[in-house]
Parts: sequence; C-alpha cells; structure tokens
Amino acid sequence: MNQLKKLHVQVLIALAAAVILGFAAPEWAVAMKPLGQAFIALLKMMLAPIVFVTLVHGLTHVQDMRKLGRLGLKSLLYFEVVSTIAMLVGFVLVNVIEPGVGMHAGGMAESSDAIKATSAAGSVSMVSYLLSLIPHTLVDAFAKGDIIQVLLISMLAGIAINRVCSPDSVAIKAINEAQNILFKMLSFIMKLAPIGAFGAMAAAIGSYGGDTLVYLLKLIGVYYAASIFFVCGVLGTISWAIGLPFGSVLRLIRDEILLVFGTASGEVAFPRLIEKLKRSGCDEVVVGFVLPAGYSFNLDGTAIYMAIAIGFIAQATDTPFSLLQQLGLLAILSITSKGGTTVAGGAFIKLAATLQSVQTLPLSGLGLLFGIDRIMAVATALTNIVGNTIAVFAIARWEGAFNPEDFKRETGRTPGRSLLKPPANAEAQTEVDQSAQKNQPHTQRT
Repeated sequence: MNQLKKLHVQVLIALAAAVILGFAAPEWAVAMKPLGQAFIALLKMMLAPIVFVTLVHGLTHVQDMRKLGRLGLKSLLYFEVVSTIAMLVGFVLVNVIEPGVGMHAGGMAESSDAIKATSAAGSVSMVSYLLSLIPHTLVDAFAKGDIIQVLLISMLAGIAINRVCSPDSVAIKAINEAQNILFKMLSFIMKLAPIGAFGAMAAAIGSYGGDTLVYLLKLIGVYYAASIFFVCGVLGTISWAIGLPFGSVLRLIRDEILLVFGTASGEVAFPRLIEKLKRSGCDEVVVGFVLPAGYSFNLDGTAIYMAIAIGFIAQATDTPFSLLQQLGLLAILSITSKGGTTVAGGAFIKLAATLQSVQTLPLSGLGLLFGIDRIMAVATALTNIVGNTIAVFAIARWEGAFNPEDFKRETGRTPGRSLLKPPANAEAQTEVDQSAQKNQPHTQRT
C-alpha cells in the first residue's frame, strides 16, 4: 500500500489506464487532452521564476566570479561536442537503414497541418536568432517564459547582488525565501502529475494509435533505436568517464522520465530536476546555469531528430541529396535547432523553419512527419532530459563543484574517480561557497 504513495508508481498506473482507454474508447481518450495541457501549463508557469531564484541565489554566494566565465566556456564546449555526436548517430543510422526508400512520396501535396506549421515557423537567420536572446524588457522575458532570456536576466541580477549587497542583505534573504516558496508551490503541483500524464497519454493513443504507427513504423523504429543507442552508448560512456553509475543516475530521475514519457514535453521535468541535482551533490551555481542553458543549447534528442528527418524526407520524396549535402544541412541545423524545442512539436517547428529557409528539400515531405510527430517527440524529450542531467553532473565534476557524499546519500552508490580534472584549488573554493550557503536558512526540499 505504501508503494501507491510513490509518485512514479502513481504515474505508471495512470499511463497504463491511459493506454487502455485510448484503445478501448478513442473518442473519450481524446477528450482527456485538456488534463495533460493543464498540467503542462502549470509547470511551464513555474519555469521562469524557478530559474531566476535558483541562479541568483547561487550567484550571491560565489566568491570568485572568474568561475562563472569558466563555467560558461566549458558548458558551451560540452554542449556542442555532445550534440554533434548525437546528430552524427542519427545521420549514420538513417543512411544505413534507409527507412524512406521505396515510399515514392515525391508527388504528395503539402498537408494543411504542415503548411500551417511551416508558416508559423517563419525563416531562420543567425542575426535574428542572436537578437532574440535579448528580451525587450525585464518583464517581457518572464511574461513569455523564454528560458534563455530569463537566464540572461538571472545572471545579471545575481552578479549585481553579489557585488552590491552584504551577506545579511534583505535582498538575499528575500531571494532565499522566494526559493522556498516556489519549491513548495511545485510540490503542490506535482501531486497532479498522474492526472496530467493520464490526460496527455490517453489523447495521444486515441489520436494516433493504429494507422499512423503502422504507416511509418520503420522510421519510428530507426529513430528510437538511434535515441537508445545514444543514451546508453554515448551518455552512458560519459557517465562512466565522470565516475557516476549510469543506472543510478537514471533511477534518480525516474519520476521525471515517466512524466516526460507521458507528456512528450521536457519542460515538465525541469523544476524537479533543479532540486534533485542540487540534492545529489551538484553545486547550486552549476545547476542554475548549466541546466537552463542545456534546455536551449544541449538538445541531443532534437539533434538526432533533425538528422534522421532530413535523410528520411530525401529518401521518401526521391530527392537527390548526397552525403555531402546532408552534412552541409546538418551544419546549419546544428545552429537553428538551438532553443525553444523542449515542448512537444518544437523540433518539428525548427525543422520546418530551416527547410523553408534553405529550400533544399520539398516542404511536402514535412507532411510525412507531422502525423507521427507526437510519437517522435517522446524520444526527443526523453533523450534531451537525460542528456542535460548528465551534462550537469559532467560540468560539476569538471569544475570540482560536486559533493560525492550527497550523491551517495541520494542514490546509495559511491562515485568513482572522474576523468574530467577540475581546475587547481576548485575543491577548496567549492567548500568555501558551500559553507557560505549553509549559513543561510535551509531550503525546503520537495
């Protein structure tokens, strides 16, 4: 009976009930969609303020601001290398297995849904993308919920408070109290997780179960195989390299994995990941910086999706598209895929925008993907959150901002030696920062 009180058990029961309802009564299942939408909306409401208070709270205790610049460079380097590997995994599999060959869909008209998505996507340029990172006003970033814009404001505010305010300042105490309040609000919302997962999964099964799954089964199989290979092979190897048991890391975030599986949205996992990673030994500044940045720049699942999608569209529409041309388009996609793709359907919008801009593949091919985008989005979101979890642990160990005792307390496993060597005196500096944080009122845990 006690097992039923655990969140992951409740979510599993909800998902099983959703699958049964989806096949038994598809119309009723589709009517459950607002439950999932409401739950995702509640969590998205919490993202911006949680990012702000977490990063600002961490930055107020940083003694050496050079650490922040070093952290940013290491994070961007890690993100680019790992997401490029993810893209290459998808590129190789789609060209070896060739799931679209023989479909002969070159004369297919563009579907109304694909046209609508393409029109909404607009065009992509480097200048417009960089300018979009800067909010029009301080309030605008929070109103839109743009994580990367909120991250920019949080860094500026945290550094300013660090420079201006004393440790006993009212501003610092207010940030600490705000953090406690927000995580308590999050604990209330998470009680609705089984209902949200039930609604989202039931609607998906009721809408797409059957014909669409059979029609593009090979493509779905290739994509899931690529995602599993990347998670277990690449991310598992990185976890081993930094001395952390990969199975223990997955068990640590199992609740979030189940939520993402049910909703196909990485954003539902974000608030709880921040708290869990802090409790598991990662420094607050590392978590507050790397995780939000990863949600915009470290999209491994999206990278795999992009690579497989362009190969499949070329094969299915009988479009001559050499390996060199594919690599060239992937180079463009490595830039345009950044940002705004943690929600279901986000990767499809980015793909549509890029294809419309470069005009190397027929846009009618997007119609082939639109019907199964919800199914593909599950693997995309799962790969993204596991990739970002490993990224936080990797950067924390690389920076020497990791407490092995906290990780052992949360997972029951003792971390091994990391191959990523921290900078000189990083361990001592981390102890100073953690000591300063311990002098502050204790943060409530959810």
